[in-house]
Amino acid sequence: MNAFLSLPPSEKRKQFELRALGLREFAGVQANEALDPFALAQFARLLVVDFDQIKGLSDESRAHLLGEGMDEWSGGACSQPLPNGWRIVILNPAHGVHRNRATLMEEIAHVFLGHKANRLAVAVPETRKVGPGEPNKILTRDYNKSDEEAAYAIGAAALVPYAALRQLVFEGRSAEQIARRFRVSRQLVEYRIKVTHLWSVYKDVSATSNHTYNKQA
Repeated sequence: MNAFLSLPPSEKRKQFELRALGLREFAGVQANEALDPFALAQFARLLVVDFDQIKGLSDESRAHLLGEGMDEWSGGACSQPLPNGWRIVILNPAHGVHRNRATLMEEIAHVFLGHKANRLAVAVPETRKVGPGEPNKILTRDYNKSDEEAAYAIGAAALVPYAALRQLVFEGRSAEQIARRFRVSRQLVEYRIKVTHLWSVYKDVSATSNHTYNKQA
């Protein structure tokens, strides 16, 4: 395939795509095949642990994490590795398999990119006034915006590669059809279509296909 057509148009997305293609090549999957993050996780030395296996979590906390707070977390890897060097990954079971695949792929991307794991720290906000009997420390978490953006973008590109996505868009395939092909969510496919500048083409082709269908009907 023409190299121009195999990579997104923007320089930033090209760099993300090249790293994603490296992950796909490492995993040994073809251009139109779905990548299985659970199979790839072992090479990143990530151990996926079922949420139900977590010990010491109160019933109240468990109910909150899977109830009202379910949209506040998707999963993550523990910053402290196991004695054998592996890291535990916990995924939100309330999010479903497709979102879990995207979350795990993001964690795998962090490892292959050599990103430093987030850590929890105890801090006292400078502007906060501590009252009598009130805890004077809170937990804060490191957050590197560029690392998070890169890991998510590369993970998503590894799951839905640009060359195959572009071909399917021009063939008039819907986001739902593409999502089924790569075993991801429709939302992830639409994200990939938008960030790779295929959205206008996707909407035009979809409108043409619908017009043709309605005319034939």
